[in-house]
Amino acid sequence: MNLMTDEIDFIQNLSIIFDSAYNGIVIVNKEGNIIVYNKAAKVKLKLESDEVIGSFIGDVISMEVWLDMQHILHTGIPQIGRKIKLDGSTIIANRTPLLINGKIEGVMSIFQDISEYERVITELEIYKRINKELDAIIESSYDGLYITDGSATTLRVNKAYERISGLSRENLLGRKMRELVDRGIISQSVSLEVLKLREPVTIMQEIFGKTGKKKVIVTGNPIFDEDNQNIILVVTNVRDITELEELREELEHRRYLSERYLSELNELKGDLFPEEGLVARSEKMRDLISMAVKVAQVDASILITGESGVGKSKLARLIHRASKRQDKPFIKINCGAIPEALIESEMFGYERGAFTGARSEGKPGLFEIAHTGTIILDEIGELPLHLQTKLLGILEDKELIRVGGTKGRKVDVRVIAATNSDLKKQVLEKRFRQDLFFRLEVIPINIPPLREHRDDILPLIQHFLANFNKSYETKKRFSPEAIDCLINYDYPGNVRELENIVERLVVVGDQDLILLEHIPKYMIERTLYPVTDSSLSLENSTLTNSLSSYEAILIENIINKCGTTYKAAKILGVNQSTVVRKMKKYGISKAKMP
Repeated sequence: MNLMTDEIDFIQNLSIIFDSAYNGIVIVNKEGNIIVYNKAAKVKLKLESDEVIGSFIGDVISMEVWLDMQHILHTGIPQIGRKIKLDGSTIIANRTPLLINGKIEGVMSIFQDISEYERVITELEIYKRINKELDAIIESSYDGLYITDGSATTLRVNKAYERISGLSRENLLGRKMRELVDRGIISQSVSLEVLKLREPVTIMQEIFGKTGKKKVIVTGNPIFDEDNQNIILVVTNVRDITELEELREELEHRRYLSERYLSELNELKGDLFPEEGLVARSEKMRDLISMAVKVAQVDASILITGESGVGKSKLARLIHRASKRQDKPFIKINCGAIPEALIESEMFGYERGAFTGARSEGKPGLFEIAHTGTIILDEIGELPLHLQTKLLGILEDKELIRVGGTKGRKVDVRVIAATNSDLKKQVLEKRFRQDLFFRLEVIPINIPPLREHRDDILPLIQHFLANFNKSYETKKRFSPEAIDCLINYDYPGNVRELENIVERLVVVGDQDLILLEHIPKYMIERTLYPVTDSSLSLENSTLTNSLSSYEAILIENIINKCGTTYKAAKILGVNQSTVVRKMKKYGISKAKMP
């Protein structure tokens, strides 16, 4: 639910007060659209207000920020002191839910750029805060720390050492290590050994404290002066052996958490790969991309299916970039675009003298070039049968033989196949090997057509518009009527068709505002008056009557959309007088016009 108009006006009226604040203030509604953006935010984020107000915060600032705010919207729990990095600056943000009539209707973020403070602190900590920082480091250590000077006099002891040894720091500070050994408090001193050998030393030590005898492992490290001549400090790390097993279990737990956090981070990459054109706001596409990122962690073959233009190649690239092979080659082979006479040598390479016109030194194929990386076989259904056999052998044996060769070559590639064909039908028709199909379809992923996840159309329009405005140095924007038309269109060419249409409208139009009349006529006709079974009546269903009925409804819909006969004529591609005459013919009254 959006904020009520009066409530929005009230918040926006507060912007005068907000602009006087030193800290940046940003307020978003439940959909993530920015409704308040003060002057300090403009200065700190370097974004103009007219670029930001009404825009989705994930697009103009950061998807990480939006994900944090979504958590607040869902839980109502504020975030205090959230530290984030934006364009090289460090930001501290306090975020709280915006409650209206007891309901969370948005999030307010008050933030401050602390980059300069951090630089000042870094410069001053060496001179003014070294003791405080050193104490904090020492006390935060889970291991015991024991520090002596160059004469083995105790300078510092942390709480962890007190816990492990059962000794209090009051009875240790200022005392020499030789005295502690002579009094039987410790069995031997690693500090004395370090001072003698002038190098790191690790020993087993017994400590006799209030809690009884403890066996510990201690490692002493010498700290030399600037001339590297004299030892000025000995820093000793102390660890209770009985706690080693607990520490190992804790380490395993932390490793598990790290792997889980990495997996969860990768799952969010559906929104972190905008350069791939994979904008996913709908639940259907988010689930699909989440699954793709998960399976990217294993090397099993993947078969991506879906209509032409849905983004199979882009999803394959995302899988590659989310995998352990992300820094290795990514090679795409279009099995339907390479002539059959050349495809074998292109894919698998050839040896010297393999055929007339071959290079004298031979040539590696694309599979060899993709070694250790990922290869996508687009239009896999077009691969000739005899090469399907060879591909199956590579998948099973991880080895290929070049054309004209006899020696096998090891290849380590992750294979992703893609097709808009029905491979199961091709298997039944004996046009595709069943064993190869099963080998490729270890992990099947089907990308739905764009008409089945319409929630992504508007974000895709915004994404493509921003990209093309940047590429062509324009400032184009869509009118609400044009947006409605684009959203309601079915896109038989899917995402590729949508991208091409947006680019065409950005390049061809002379005005910054793209209106409904600029949209291709076939799209307007299919969105304003789609032909469906219910729109066809068996009564008066002659061709002439059907065309007349279609024409009347189409004209009336466009008139109601545009408001004037001149604009309607421009969209329909006829004279204004023709529109007026048709209105009279079909009894379309001007009173119906808005």
